[in-house]
Amino acid sequence: MENRLTVAKTLNPLNPNKSTGVFGGKSSGILNWNDIAYPHWYKMYKRLVGNYWQADEINMTPDVKQFPELTEKEQDAYLKIIGLLSTLDAPQTRTALLISLYATDPSVQSIMAVIAQQEAVHNESYSYVLSSVVSLDEQNESFELGRKDPVLLKRNSEIVKQYNDFAENPTIENILKTLVYTSLLEGMFFYSGFAFFYNLARHNKMVGTSTMVSYINKDELEHGRFIGELFRATLAENPEYNTKELTDWVYDHFQKSVELEIEWSRYVLEGIEGIDLEEMGGYIKYRANKMLRMMGLSEVYPDHVENPMKWVRAYVDNFDGTKTDFFEQKSRQYTKTSDMNGFDDL
Repeated sequence: MENRLTVAKTLNPLNPNKSTGVFGGKSSGILNWNDIAYPHWYKMYKRLVGNYWQADEINMTPDVKQFPELTEKEQDAYLKIIGLLSTLDAPQTRTALLISLYATDPSVQSIMAVIAQQEAVHNESYSYVLSSVVSLDEQNESFELGRKDPVLLKRNSEIVKQYNDFAENPTIENILKTLVYTSLLEGMFFYSGFAFFYNLARHNKMVGTSTMVSYINKDELEHGRFIGELFRATLAENPEYNTKELTDWVYDHFQKSVELEIEWSRYVLEGIEGIDLEEMGGYIKYRANKMLRMMGLSEVYPDHVENPMKWVRAYVDNFDGTKTDFFEQKSRQYTKTSDMNGFDDL
C-alpha cells in the first residue's frame, strides 16, 4: 500500500523556509513570499485576495419581484441549479482545507486558505439568493436535492467517492485524483448552471442573481487555474506517478464527467427559452478541453476547441476590469485593476 502522507507540521525551524516539495517535502512553515519554490504563485495569491466581495452587497429587490413572474420551468430550474451549486460548493471549503493540511509548501497553504474562504462565501450566497425569493420550506427543499434527486446523486457519485477516499487515505495518488475532480468542479461542473442564470439576465430577468453568479464565476476561474498549476507541480515533483495508467484515469473520468454533466443539463434545462441543449453540450466539452490544457494534458474533444456560447463572456466583464453590466444595476468589477488581472476565455 502506498505510504500515507502525514499532516504537515506547523513549524519546524530545522527545515528551510523555501519548501522542498508541495506535498511530502520539507519546510520550516515560515512563509516568505519573496522566497518560494514557485514565485509566480504570489501573483495568483494576489489575484485571489483581490476578488473580495460579500453576498449582501448585491441588491436582490428586483429579483424578489421577478421570481413569481418566471415560468414554472424557469422557477424549477432556478431552484434545482441553486441546489446543485450548493451541493458542489459546500464540500469545497473542507476539501481545500484538507489539501492545505498535507501541503508542505506554506504558499500552497495560504492560497488554499483563501480558496476555502471564498467557497464558504459562495455557499452563503446560495442561501442568500434563495432566502430573497422563496419561503424557508422551498429553500430547504432546494438544499435537499443533493441528497435526494436521483439525477444529481448519479452525477455527483464519483466526486463524492474521490473526496471521501482522499479524506480517509491521504496519499499522493489520492491528492492528484482529488485535484483532477476539483479541476472538473471549478472549471466544468458549474458552467451549465452559470449559463442558465446568464441566459435569464440576457432576457432581463433575475439580474441580481446573475451578478452574484458572475462574482462566483470569476473566483472559480482563478481556483481552476491554481488547481491546474498545483496538479502539474505535484506530478513534476513526483514523476513516478506520471504514468499512462494515471493519464488514462484522468481522461476516462473527464469523459464520464462530461457525459454526466450533459445528462444533467438536459434534465434541468430542457424547455428553457434561449438555451440550445446541443450548444450547451458543446460548451461543456469545450470547458473540459480547457481544464485538461490547464493540467498539461491534451484535449479529448477536438471538435470543441472554440467556445460555442461566446455570449456568456459578457457576464464576466470580458475580463478588462472596467465593464459595468448593461442593466446598470451595479458594476460587476470588483478587482483592482493591475497587470495581474486577466482571465482566460470562458
